[in-house]
Amino acid sequence: MTFDMEATFGDDYLYFYEESIDDEHSDADTAEILGLLDLPTGSRILDAPCGHGRIARRLAAAGLHVTGVDLTPAYLDQARADPKLRPEAVTYVEGDVRSLPVDGPFDAVVCWLNSFGYYDDHDCHRVLGEFHRVLRPGGKVAIDTMHHDGGVRHFTPAPDAVVVRRGDHTMVEVSTFDPLRGRMIVERTVHRDGVVRHASYFVRLPTPPEWVVWLEAAGFRNVEFRAGGGGQLELDSWEMVVVATA
Repeated sequence: MTFDMEATFGDDYLYFYEESIDDEHSDADTAEILGLLDLPTGSRILDAPCGHGRIARRLAAAGLHVTGVDLTPAYLDQARADPKLRPEAVTYVEGDVRSLPVDGPFDAVVCWLNSFGYYDDHDCHRVLGEFHRVLRPGGKVAIDTMHHDGGVRHFTPAPDAVVVRRGDHTMVEVSTFDPLRGRMIVERTVHRDGVVRHASYFVRLPTPPEWVVWLEAAGFRNVEFRAGGGGQLELDSWEMVVVATA
């Protein structure tokens, strides 16, 4: 299937997922990243994709030199216009994570909130290769993603749907899982402001052993896993964080 990136990550995404990316969740996400990476003040960190800058701004406020890369110009415009952002606190660059428009070297790369896996396997490998390319030797990558095993165990198959309502507006997502490709496939229908919009997307969910193989093939070592939010990764963990060293 073709991934409709523009339709998937537009204003509807920010609107209906607002609760997941509000200040409370963003503060918690940033605290988790800072705790995982334990970077000294002044370290260089890449947030890719950075979306509308919710984590990049907070990392900058913690004393890090931050670069954010994203494919969506509207998100970057919103990030740059953030009233809580100090001028020049974050360098935002439009670009594709499969061919990063930056060279580094960075002390760390962060890919957060299930932002990995929106391409075929070849391009997923390209993304990991790019993360490794821009890191200094010994730098770390931290990827927050859905745990394959927990995702499958908690999976709600079609025709059941996830329905999100905000006022008079509704988003309906119907999911299927392709076990041969390891993909969660989602069909989204949005009813908002008298308009109906459709989008399709998928997320590749590598198993932990696949993650090790993929990351080592990209040049990483010391691959570690933990549950999202902290603690040991369990079979039922819905979210996980993968950390590896360049």
